[in-house]
Amino acid sequence: MPVIEVSHLTKEYRLGALQGLKQTLINTGARLMGKHLPERPLFKALDDVSFSIEQGEVVGIIGHNGAGKSTLLKMLAKISTPTRGSVMTKGRISPLIEVGAGFVPDFTGRENVYLNGAILGMKRQEIDQKFDEIVDFAEMAEFIDTPVKRYSSGMQVKLAFAVATSVQSEILIVDEVLAVGDLAFQRKCFDRMEDVIKGQGRTILLVSHNIRQVERMCNRVILMDHGKVAADGPVAEVCELFYQQSNTKIQAQAQHAATAKVSGSGEVTIDSIDVLDNAGHPVNEIESGERLRVRIRFTLLHDLEGIEIVAGTHRTDFIYISSASTRDVLPNAAFSRGSHEVEYIVPTFPLAAGTYSVRLVFLDRNWRFLFNGESLKTFTVKAKRLETMNSQWKTVDLPSEMRVDGTLYALPQ
Repeated sequence: MPVIEVSHLTKEYRLGALQGLKQTLINTGARLMGKHLPERPLFKALDDVSFSIEQGEVVGIIGHNGAGKSTLLKMLAKISTPTRGSVMTKGRISPLIEVGAGFVPDFTGRENVYLNGAILGMKRQEIDQKFDEIVDFAEMAEFIDTPVKRYSSGMQVKLAFAVATSVQSEILIVDEVLAVGDLAFQRKCFDRMEDVIKGQGRTILLVSHNIRQVERMCNRVILMDHGKVAADGPVAEVCELFYQQSNTKIQAQAQHAATAKVSGSGEVTIDSIDVLDNAGHPVNEIESGERLRVRIRFTLLHDLEGIEIVAGTHRTDFIYISSASTRDVLPNAAFSRGSHEVEYIVPTFPLAAGTYSVRLVFLDRNWRFLFNGESLKTFTVKAKRLETMNSQWKTVDLPSEMRVDGTLYALPQ
């Protein structure tokens, strides 16, 4: 029997509905004079969404910005009402949405714990019993009787998270609130959420842009796209679909913005950069563990001696992955004016599935930058086989072995 049942849920907003007093008076006057004013278009934040969730399921809701994730959670938490359709829930709901929104700045932390707890449906006796635990978890004992307006934003969120996760409810709704406070406190948040998931058997809906977090915590994922359910199913399948969508978007953005990440003296012009397969044909995708072969064609404005060419790869978040320099093999390379070609080759590129980019630097003998560019060419690494849960815990796909009861096994590559 489902504890959450969403049926043909639709939420519409009229774009630009909020207007200033002057424009409102002008529009009212125009209507009184019988003039027709065009209606502003409707925007569907949710468009005919239907699904059900069973007791004890941990469901991740993912999608790009504007996909309708937070709107959906507000419908489920009864914070907002649908335009059409229905939402049925069974049991007490604890929403971790806009954590700390109910805090009163002039109240102390202690007073806000009681106020926020009451807003979340806790009785005073229940808050009394859990008060010390809340304060200890938030690490706020020293400041609990200080007005909240003197707290940092991080302190407020830590206290609010501690209150919200102390509520005993059948359904927990979480919207992007696990990355709060410093790294040590974030670790505590993850541990608490895992305890709730594994030890308490609650039904949980988790919205997050951290897909690794979703893969780790959830046993089912719903992918939202432009207000619709694009996919609903096993974690690995739906997250892989989201990665594919993201990679396509990242590649388009990187190609569009590549010139913005280029600087130099103008003495070097990059004519083309291609990722090649074993036959020398340009490709946009290689398999994890395959050879990476990048061909760079460039033109020099005049003769140059002692040039160093550095080629490498980086992730889409600009963490450098690999790099190689011609200076290691040709310390005094001289290039004449005109066109040239070099190749950057990594015999085995063991990166996990994802999108990567090519970086290129030209230096003269005095370490002067002739050319410096990032995101010059994006390419995709695909998994060499159907990934297991292990795929979520690695960045590099290295050869590995496992010894089980004395028998050594080489893991598939």
